Amino acid sequence: MNANEIVAVYLRVSTVDQNTEAQEHQVLEFCRKRGWRSPRVFRDLVCGAANHRPGLDSMLQFIRAGRVRHVVTYKLDRLGRSLTQLAIMVSEFQTRNVGLICTSQGIDTSTPNSVAQLQLGVLMAVAEFERALIKERTIAGLAVARMHGKRIGRPPISSQKVRHILKIARRLGRSIRSIAREAAVAPSKVARVLARSRQRSNK
Repeated sequence: MNANEIVAVYLRVSTVDQNTEAQEHQVLEFCRKRGWRSPRVFRDLVCGAANHRPGLDSMLQFIRAGRVRHVVTYKLDRLGRSLTQLAIMVSEFQTRNVGLICTSQGIDTSTPNSVAQLQLGVLMAVAEFERALIKERTIAGLAVARMHGKRIGRPPISSQKVRHILKIARRLGRSIRSIAREAAVAPSKVARVLARSRQRSNK
């Protein structure tokens, strides 16, 4: 491990009743035995269904910058709140050659370990199966919606709103964001209206 690389320790608790002390003791003791001095610790306290985790986000930034050689955590479920999210994260670690160690589960991909690779392989396979099921359910749901006459996709822009957008565009020029602010619509809608207007003008 070169001087610019670090060992990242990630700790997460899911309710205000928990704390990271027990996790931290075991994980840091593991690092000490490996001879990894002064690992960088990232912490999150996540309540309910909150998805924003600044500690994890910060650690991932270090990983994507090539600064992390190993990630050490207590259990796999400390990293990901869902199987799919976890599988995506583990896949990124593998792509970036970052070893993953879960001290309470015997998972360690920092060195050749057939058991750890088997565990992760099963995890990835199950996650892929879950993604396929979600895709199938989405496609089936859209088909049923169409059968019942429901419109799929973005709602159309009313002709009155189109005229309003074009009127503002003639006055302000082609700045999509400024037109969107004055018309009180999303910039994407302004872009669609202007693109269709140009197409009609070119015919």
